Parts: sequence; C-alpha cells; structure tokens
Amino acid sequence: MIRKIFLTTVLAVACVITASAQNADAILGKWLSKTGEGQILIYKKGSKFYGKLAWIKVPNDETGKPKTDEKNPKAELRSRPILGLEIIKDFVFDGDDVYEDGTIYDPKSGKTYSCKMTLKGDVLKIRGYIGISLIGRTENWSRVK
Repeated sequence: MIRKIFLTTVLAVACVITASAQNADAILGKWLSKTGEGQILIYKKGSKFYGKLAWIKVPNDETGKPKTDEKNPKAELRSRPILGLEIIKDFVFDGDDVYEDGTIYDPKSGKTYSCKMTLKGDVLKIRGYIGISLIGRTENWSRVK
C-alpha cells in the first residue's frame, strides 16, 4: 500500500514537472517585432531563454554593407553585425507564462534594459524597464508561423 502511494506521488510529480517544462518551451520560435522591422528567434541554453535577430527588414546600410551595432556603448562591439545579434538574455520561466530576470538590448539606442516577457497565445508581451517594471514600456510581438 505504501509502495503504491509512493509510486503514485512520484508519477504525479513527474507529470507536473513535464507539463511545466512544456509550458516554458511554448515561447520558443520566431517572433515579429511590433514595428515589423525584425524577427527574433527565441531559443534555450540550459534552462534559460535567449533571443537573437534572425531577420531584419533593412539588413544593409546606405553603402550596401551589413548594418553594425554602431550605437553600442562599448567601442569594441560597434563593428559587429546586427543580424544574428543576441538581444534577449538570461530569462527564467517562473510559471504562469511569465519569463523574468532577463535583459533586452536595443541596437537602435545601444541601451540594455531589464525585461519581463509574458506569453499570451501567439502574442509575446515584452516589458523593458529601468529599475522597477512600473517604469518602462511594453511592446507586443506576434509569433511568426
């Protein structure tokens, strides 16, 4: 009888852990930014989530060369291409379709912000902020199908 209860408990815990991991991975894939100027590929490294610019509407500058991270505050990084740039880093899934404790980099301004992401179906709410999340801006990204 005790063995049966133990096995049932272990199975229930395994199901909950599996369901949680599947929910966490729902964010994986390509997302179109609010402006439609870029697609961000969200992927996983270990247990954390990251995102890189997989496509940009205008990939080259006026001279025909690939756009670079010219606004980066670190001079040594200004020559790296924007396409393929990792702009979302270190997000942790905390349940309830929320991803926290990460940062988002804006190559247009060269600034990095604390960020929280909330998944609502095929819409990803991106909340970038400085300090506390009450002071920030939210954008809705849509899933690329």
